[in-house]
Amino acid sequence: MNKQIVIIPTYNEEGNILKLYKKIKQNIKTDILFIDDNSTDETQKIIKALKSKSKNTNYIFRPAKLGIGSAHKDGLKWAYKKKYKIIITMDGDGTHDPKYLKNMIKKLDIYDLVISNRFLNKNSLKDWPFFRILLTNIRHYLLLLFLNLKFDASGGLRCINSKKIKLQDLLSKSNDYCYFWENLYFLNKKKYNIGDIPIHLPYRKQGSSKMKISDIINSVIYLFIFFINNKLRNK
Repeated sequence: MNKQIVIIPTYNEEGNILKLYKKIKQNIKTDILFIDDNSTDETQKIIKALKSKSKNTNYIFRPAKLGIGSAHKDGLKWAYKKKYKIIITMDGDGTHDPKYLKNMIKKLDIYDLVISNRFLNKNSLKDWPFFRILLTNIRHYLLLLFLNLKFDASGGLRCINSKKIKLQDLLSKSNDYCYFWENLYFLNKKKYNIGDIPIHLPYRKQGSSKMKISDIINSVIYLFIFFINNKLRNK
């Protein structure tokens, strides 16, 4: 067993999975765990084919769309149970380039957690639609304003040293996209040593974004409730 694993949540990513898998293998020697939420396309078929060719490939097929945060938590529980030291999480849509993984792993010599940061590179989102750039920046500044999170708190490309971070500290409440910033907020509050690296994040070429307008609205509402509850607890 390798000492490291990459966790990739998927839903209808048949156009991305194989290319992403090959790029990961070209960059690092690692095990891979797919968490699929009952894809309706050929995603699960491709994952099964990869598993049949490699003992280092694993998967969890869940019965329905249970949320991106929930997928990460299930993957982390599995990886901690298997005693992996280095745990990497990344999106399955091809926007997270595996070329960054070596550097992230190397930085675990210094940090407990290494995350990617779109805001350290001013051209990171240059090929994104204006509306998505606007939403991304608004979310970033709201998290900075309300929670004092100076990181790129909503990104899913993360590298974890499981020997330094307790599993229970990674299992925050939210099961959807709020999981990322909520999780980072508590890790930061518990004084874990968090580092980040600049990345270029291309707009996805294959498939369509899983985030809906309703997800964005619910995320903002959740953030306000989270902020108020924290203020009340700290009184």
